[in-house]
Amino acid sequence: MSDPANTDAAVIIPAAGSGSRMELPLPKQFIRLGGEPILVRTIRCFLGVKDISRIVVAVSAEHVETTRIMLRTFLSQDLPAKLMLISGGRTRQDSVLAGLRALPAGTGIVLVHDGARPFVSREVIKRCLDEAVRSGTAIAAVPVRDTIKHVDQNGLVRETVDRRDLWQAQTPQAARRELLDQAYELALEIGYQGTDEASLLEHAGYPVTVVRGSEYNIKITLPDDLKIAEGLLEDDTLMKIGHGFDAHRFGHGRQLILGGVIIPFDLGLEGHSDADVVTHALIDALLGAMGEGDIGRHFPDKDPQYKNISSLKLLEQVTAIMKSRKLSICNADLTVVCQRPRLMRYIEEMRGKIAAACNLEANLINIKATSTEMMGFTGRGEGIAAHAVVLLQSVPDEAASGRISGNAD
Repeated sequence: MSDPANTDAAVIIPAAGSGSRMELPLPKQFIRLGGEPILVRTIRCFLGVKDISRIVVAVSAEHVETTRIMLRTFLSQDLPAKLMLISGGRTRQDSVLAGLRALPAGTGIVLVHDGARPFVSREVIKRCLDEAVRSGTAIAAVPVRDTIKHVDQNGLVRETVDRRDLWQAQTPQAARRELLDQAYELALEIGYQGTDEASLLEHAGYPVTVVRGSEYNIKITLPDDLKIAEGLLEDDTLMKIGHGFDAHRFGHGRQLILGGVIIPFDLGLEGHSDADVVTHALIDALLGAMGEGDIGRHFPDKDPQYKNISSLKLLEQVTAIMKSRKLSICNADLTVVCQRPRLMRYIEEMRGKIAAACNLEANLINIKATSTEMMGFTGRGEGIAAHAVVLLQSVPDEAASGRISGNAD
């Protein structure tokens, strides 16, 4: 039996269907939405979630190589290490089972998410993860809004169904690894076919908890769904670009801190806070993108509460402002300019610390170091400068988070 405290999480994305209802010659997951295949957009939703350590994508055997080429084209030539591509099965259930068997033994929590739901937010993913850790299972769902009719085979209404306790299931659907394994193995043993992970868990006798999903988290199944998705994409394409620059001179008796990392060096940078020039540049870029002034406006260098404070704490505060404005980071690109010390060995640690402060996956943060070939104040070794460019995007406004209790209104 696995350790219930193990929160190492993976997601399985079944995408082996033919998509015949889309009335197109190719599977729906390969259809382009805003210039990118639907499946690529779905995978991106999980690449930026730091709590997800493995992404298993199950496609039909005949499309494995096509999918690999597609992912390399739209993600990167070297696929992210946490991304695994496998052959799925004849049914969705077979594909998820293949994904379960491909996961490392140490996986504690497993999410399953439809390959054709490209608008799932990090908030919904996090709710499912947190509830699965807490109670063992979780599915995203939204209350049924429309009046529901029970209709017979002749097209006649038999009754109007009370919708107060009805919820429309979405994905992700999450569970502790051992529970999902047992549910799938039991279904395989007796030939039971469920419609989703929740139905298999229910069939195996495990209670399933609902967390709030999102009306934006649609599944693209029919041609009309694609039109709705294109409309959502237009609403979701508000982009904001910000640029930040900062420079500090060297001084004695100070630690050199860049990107939250202490760099062994005989000089530090002078400043009111920890003088982390890299993080300061990023903060200014974020504030600039939001139209919120600069770092001096929010954290004055005359205010004693910021004396020697870690700039990562300031970055966390700016991230909170960004979240309150319904914005998230698409990516950030930072350049550190200094003649010495050499920083290459510290770059990955800087990325990790900055990403953690922004609650992001590290692959969304890029950091480079360069010199000025002995020219200017950085070339003369008088100090260090940094530039940052960020791209922010708007995120959908969602219903309140949390576990669902009671009836829907």
